Amino acid sequence: MGGGGGYSFSPVDKKELEKKAKEHLRSAGESKRNVFISFSSDDMDEVNLLRGQAKNEGVDLEFSDHSVKKAYNSDQDEYIKRQIRGKIEKASVTMVYLSPNSMKSNWVKWEIEQSKKMGKGVIAVYKGDKPPANIPSYIKDNASYIVQWKHVSMMKAIEDTSTKR
Repeated sequence: MGGGGGYSFSPVDKKELEKKAKEHLRSAGESKRNVFISFSSDDMDEVNLLRGQAKNEGVDLEFSDHSVKKAYNSDQDEYIKRQIRGKIEKASVTMVYLSPNSMKSNWVKWEIEQSKKMGKGVIAVYKGDKPPANIPSYIKDNASYIVQWKHVSMMKAIEDTSTKR
């Protein structure tokens, strides 16, 4: 009756398979875009919904932010700024969530300035059918794209802006 005769890998085969697996994992990780989201903390619920929507649509993005509830000129702003700079530095692009709150936020303005200083591309996204009226010049002048938060337009803007760096 006999067994299946078994098949085992030689040490050389194992090394080769391990190498291929590592290469595959590395290349898969490189295709994911790390996106820094700049937004007002007052918009946290909306931003979380949009992040969830992106996951449901299978968008290959890793969102990063440093949600701040402290005032811009608080006693902790230098510490917060260092943390934010580190997140922006690791990002492929900075995405500004356009809302009435974010367009008035000193933090959002500062994050855009830092992104540009680091040579990061900036895009702005809005929820709904049309962009908000009266987008401040510091956003309009620095954003490569202003697009609706929809998979196709958002991903195209991210890819185009990320490759421009």
